[in-house]
Amino acid sequence: MKSTKRLLIGLIGATALSGMFASASLAWEPTKPVDFVIMAGAGGGADQIARFLQSVAEKKDLTSRPLVPNNKGGGSGAEALIALNTASDPDHTILVTLNSFFTTPLRQTALGIDIQTFTPVAMMGVDPFVLWVHKDSGITTFEQWLETVKAANGEYVMGGTGKGAEDSLVITFIEQNFGVKIKYIPYKGGGAVAKDLAGQQIMATVNNPSETKGFYASGDVVPLLQFSDERMANFPDIPTMKEKGKDFSYYNQRAVVGAPGMSADAATYFQDLFKTIYNTTEWQDYMQSESLSPLWLDADKQRAYWATQVANHKELLAKMGE
Repeated sequence: MKSTKRLLIGLIGATALSGMFASASLAWEPTKPVDFVIMAGAGGGADQIARFLQSVAEKKDLTSRPLVPNNKGGGSGAEALIALNTASDPDHTILVTLNSFFTTPLRQTALGIDIQTFTPVAMMGVDPFVLWVHKDSGITTFEQWLETVKAANGEYVMGGTGKGAEDSLVITFIEQNFGVKIKYIPYKGGGAVAKDLAGQQIMATVNNPSETKGFYASGDVVPLLQFSDERMANFPDIPTMKEKGKDFSYYNQRAVVGAPGMSADAATYFQDLFKTIYNTTEWQDYMQSESLSPLWLDADKQRAYWATQVANHKELLAKMGE
């Protein structure tokens, strides 16, 4: 081979390799800390999950810049939705959501939020609800609880994260299907609700297991009923609402979404990141210990899930008179 031909082939090869490395170096990564907005107050299920996800990403060195948890639970999540919708840097702004992602835009139309403009990132699982009472109530069954609530004549006090929020939908279902009336006190987050039940400031709650786990472990609170399709492994002796003759279950989505206007490259980065986290032993163990049901959805399936949930929650809110 003539030296000029060898040189030409060498140059072509070098150029090709250079192009490969250039392409790899151009793959999008965060260039500053990522605003990891949480659609709820401190101590609740969404807050716990966000901080656990952040810890896994940090422990395994999965991100070039840190995920910085940022609680914005005001207005049943309206504060968080507005923050995402008006993000100055969509590529560095993501959100941990729950079902107020669906209900708050329906209830507060003046916000002008269209969730289908948000960027699907990851469905990390779904979180069922449980009815809890304090151990000192002496109540051990759902039937006893109903009798107690009826006898209170509208003065039975429950706490939750706000009218139209997830727990209030479940409580309204109970009221409408079992002929009881409950006095409802709104809180800023599920963690505060669980704490006040343990402190006997309220009489009962509908919380996710993760939010009440510590108080359950200490024996302060007692589970009476599960709003899941089947009995959870962590509560094998607690019946479901379906076992009580009502075809009703309710789950909180535990998902991550990106801001409207996020670039396709940034979306791919975060989708890959949270898929990696989803498949870690840490997250799989966390779901089991916190009674979350696994549910992974790709971006297209997430958008379809959103549409279905909006329709379902529109119907539930209508039944509440919202």
